[in-house]
Amino acid sequence: MVNKTRVLIIEDEGDIANIIKDYLSVNHFDPHIARTGHEALHYMKEISPDFIILDLSLPDCDGIELCRQIRENSNVAILILSARNSDTDKVLGLGFGADDYMTKPFSLSELVARINAHLRKQDRWLQDNASQMDIIRIDHMEINKNEYTFSCDKKHVPLSAKEFELLFFLMKYRNQVFSKNQLLDAVWGYDAYGDENTITVYIRRLREKVENDPSCPIYIQTVWGVGYKFTTQNHS
Repeated sequence: MVNKTRVLIIEDEGDIANIIKDYLSVNHFDPHIARTGHEALHYMKEISPDFIILDLSLPDCDGIELCRQIRENSNVAILILSARNSDTDKVLGLGFGADDYMTKPFSLSELVARINAHLRKQDRWLQDNASQMDIIRIDHMEINKNEYTFSCDKKHVPLSAKEFELLFFLMKYRNQVFSKNQLLDAVWGYDAYGDENTITVYIRRLREKVENDPSCPIYIQTVWGVGYKFTTQNHS
């Protein structure tokens, strides 16, 4: 028997939660519903979901804060599904660890397409690592693709899955400049649903974890009018 992908739906509106659950069930997922932040944290321990759909308006907590709490302990992909459609909410959601953002009303078929896109990207990433150890050391930093770990000065630095993949890609192809669209395609694996603002948010988050002074970055540099690159004088 093939294990189905476990999807945790964190949504307090019963009709919406049930519609999503039914549609995911038909599409061969194993969906579970949490109607509060408290229930969501319980399910995180109980079922260890493979994917999370998160509403921002919950009765007992703010969804963005819940996203932050989940991300502290898990690399599971998080898609925010919310009626809030302002750029501020999108930036905050992505800034606190979400991997994707959709606004209500939404298309169920697009929702499933996005879930599958994230899962395919994750599968490809794991398959690429199945037969080889891939470690990059630059200056005082080490990133280990096989163990999904990153460290500075031999101290572990926690990264979300997408933060890790973006940083690994930039470090692997250091000194090469990539546009936002190229980075979206390389890390998220789908251009159709890409939002260039996602890259801006993730670059800022990585600088906060990699650079001594994020406002004057040494490693993750902006090439104005083109994109970003990871650069260093150490080419080891």
